[in-house]
Amino acid sequence: MSCLQTIQDYGLRSLGIGERLLPKNDFTLCEQFTLIGSGMIWNVYFGIMALATGFFLATALAVGKASTNKWLRKPSEWFIFLFRGSPLFIQFFFAYFFFLSLKKSYPMFDAFTSAWLGALIVLFLNTAAYSGEIFYGALRSIPKGDIEAADAYGMTGWARFRRIVWPTMLRLAWPAYTNEAIFLFHATTLVFFSAFPAWQQRGDALYYASYFADKTFNPFVPYPILAFYFILLTLVIVWGFGMINKRLNRHLPAARQTKMRFKLNLAR
Repeated sequence: MSCLQTIQDYGLRSLGIGERLLPKNDFTLCEQFTLIGSGMIWNVYFGIMALATGFFLATALAVGKASTNKWLRKPSEWFIFLFRGSPLFIQFFFAYFFFLSLKKSYPMFDAFTSAWLGALIVLFLNTAAYSGEIFYGALRSIPKGDIEAADAYGMTGWARFRRIVWPTMLRLAWPAYTNEAIFLFHATTLVFFSAFPAWQQRGDALYYASYFADKTFNPFVPYPILAFYFILLTLVIVWGFGMINKRLNRHLPAARQTKMRFKLNLAR
């Protein structure tokens, strides 16, 4: 079988398109690259969807935590503390069995026990908590002069937040938020180890890497391939978020623009 044929057969297998049966022996490098790359579709899906939805909840949490109203501040503080204080791996298991118990009484929750929705909800809540703390720190760091200038122009309430507070918060928080986005995509590999099942062997990239490692008793081929894909994904994230960072800082002199600095997250 040619490599092109392998890509046609297995390139979209993680979505249920193409060959259903996995290769059993005589694994080629092309098969491993193709199937692990196919599984990356799910990792990208989890990362993009969790970031896109979690961004708005994170903004609300940051504003709530900075509020003087205790009915807004306390729920935001406890939400952030709960999801930052507990391991993501435990959150996956707790959510799965919680949804499973709801499913027994309410069949409408059946979809929540699937990885595509249940695991996504956990990632969404988790990244919202971490990002909310990042945005809260940025809110606290907004120069008072900016707020006073907005007040001098007669800006109050929503207009001041939309035109002054929110853009400044994003500009200050963006480098740290980029680190959170990178780690979130890396954390999507935990879905394979969580209780959420891989339906009909249509798992993520780590699922296929583990499959090849178990069958060949050689982890030094599939896992470096997996790392290679995530390095490429990280480069794309750094480039994309870097462009947004330049856009957020376009009005500042070059010497005052916020530089992108990345830190290695060793634990969640």
